[in-house]
Amino acid sequence: MIRPLVCLLLATLSTSAASAQEPIKPIPRRLPAQSNYKLPAEISEKLEDRVLELEKVNESIADDPLFADVDIYRKAVEFALVNNEFYSEKDIKKAEACLTMAQNRGKQLKEGKSPWTKQTGLVVRGYTSDIDGSVQPYGLVIPEKLDLSKPQPLYIWLHGRGDKATDLHFIHERSTKTGQISPDDAIVVHPFGRQCIGFKSAGEIDVMDVVEEVKKHYNIDDRRIVLMGFSMGGAGCWHIGAHYAEDFVAMSPGAGFAETARYQNLKPENFPPEYEQTLWKVYDVPNYTTNLFNLPVVAYSGENDKQIQAARVMEEAFKKEGHELTHLIGPKMGHKYAPETLEQLLKMIKAARDAGQEPYPTNVTIETPTLRYGKMHWVELLELTRHWEDSRVGALWKSDDELYIVTRNVAKMKIDPGSHKNFKVKIDSEEFTVDVPEPQDIILSKPDGQWMLSLKADASDELHKTPGLQGPIDDALMSPFLVVMPSGKSSNKQIQQWVEFEAQHLADRWQALFRGKLRTKLDKDVTADDIKTYNLICWGTPESNTLIAKTIGDLPLSWDDKEVALGNAKADAKNHVPVMIYPNPLNPKKYLVLNSGPTFREDHDRTNSLQNPKLPDWAILDIRQAPNGSSAGKVIAADFFDEAWQP
Repeated sequence: MIRPLVCLLLATLSTSAASAQEPIKPIPRRLPAQSNYKLPAEISEKLEDRVLELEKVNESIADDPLFADVDIYRKAVEFALVNNEFYSEKDIKKAEACLTMAQNRGKQLKEGKSPWTKQTGLVVRGYTSDIDGSVQPYGLVIPEKLDLSKPQPLYIWLHGRGDKATDLHFIHERSTKTGQISPDDAIVVHPFGRQCIGFKSAGEIDVMDVVEEVKKHYNIDDRRIVLMGFSMGGAGCWHIGAHYAEDFVAMSPGAGFAETARYQNLKPENFPPEYEQTLWKVYDVPNYTTNLFNLPVVAYSGENDKQIQAARVMEEAFKKEGHELTHLIGPKMGHKYAPETLEQLLKMIKAARDAGQEPYPTNVTIETPTLRYGKMHWVELLELTRHWEDSRVGALWKSDDELYIVTRNVAKMKIDPGSHKNFKVKIDSEEFTVDVPEPQDIILSKPDGQWMLSLKADASDELHKTPGLQGPIDDALMSPFLVVMPSGKSSNKQIQQWVEFEAQHLADRWQALFRGKLRTKLDKDVTADDIKTYNLICWGTPESNTLIAKTIGDLPLSWDDKEVALGNAKADAKNHVPVMIYPNPLNPKKYLVLNSGPTFREDHDRTNSLQNPKLPDWAILDIRQAPNGSSAGKVIAADFFDEAWQP
């Protein structure tokens, strides 16, 4: 048998506490889809043996920069076996082909060869994700006659939802099908997006990482990168385009969804708690509308497709800001492209692509409710007056010597003036003069309600929400993280059982849904380098986990054997557990998370529009309500920390 994917985690979990308690019922998995096909035992055993043999044989090349190009094939079969992702007899040949590719590429790499790096046509490659150290696949379509000695345009194509399109099936498709978008004068890249999480969270990072990976290996023109997608990929195009508009020369979302409440037909009386409504703003595109004014946007919908709703919502959002969305509609078409409309769309995209991005645009607009997405070209937001409120900057060079800026809900920002050295800055109702010998960034801040200008960011020992350190809980799992398991046990058997179940739930869910393995250590084995490098996801209590015990005195949390208290919320410690995110007191440049993985769960996987954060910066859970597909327990209190990370 293939050894467990989370052997360290399993080894650290005791069953003694659970044996004295009523077992917590397993949570049925929605994604990837369960298979009704029974893989013959002899076939399964042969595949398992080959997977283990390849892992051992290829150990010697594990540090090679191209190792992911080899290991994606082995991993695809390993995960298919562990997760029961063989959906028919035909999938056996897919697995055998993957293992043969892993064997052949591994042998070539040992010989110092990598012919696939020069290959044209359909090419499958991989990279190692910084988030969890897992290998992730991506597909390329490279025209045979494309001159790769010159910088070439890149099209990013985001795929639709596929409940069964796991690594094995994605790799097969990318090895055999060109795809709907295949210009003869550009490279097309197909990110995996960690399969089926709507190109959100780790899937969103996968898209951006894949683009950077392609740039490493191919001659890509940075100013001619196009973003496109359809259905789930159209939704991904909407939110990735809105969040990272500066990275693309043009974008074209097809169908999909653009927000949560209207797409789900939710009425106010059925809305979730207020904090969850606030968290819709992480991905609801209307909250980032003016970002889309930084590039050409060409939306597409079939006339008879119910998912035309997304473009209608964005038409309203554009109109509200005094703009008009370019929206092409395929006549009498359902959930697919009309060929003649697609042809028109591609011509418009090509015109924008060939024009290219301006190296330094003179007019920049940015809109965001969170510092996670606070950068646009030469404007970067460093602090907000208050998170989750509409925050904006409009910045315009009226001339070479006059920069005009208007803001809303912004407390601090950085401006890269490009080649400008001597100029006036007019920001809201105030004016400053910049006169420096060489161009350099300027910092604009208003600590007391009035703008101040400085030429360097002042270092501060005081905690403050800053880019990449602003929450909510799910944010910690979008950058490198380490799961820290307790080496001790809680004397409270109910708490111990809950910790064991939820920690294992994270391991299982990350492996099946997020397509990776967790980095996991016991608290006693965590090193100074780990603390420097990773966000720490700590499970347990101050009694069982030494890292929680070491840091709790520096957290805005009181937790002993009698009571859990955070802000104005208090609860007995016998039946309640705190979950939270906070700058790690041992390294305030990284997060510390207590007792939580991604806060959206199995019930939310029925539609990608619900795969959003469900808890804010902190919550107290009553664990007498057993973990289920919607929550880890009954939420009795939850809220965001303020800009100084206080309740």
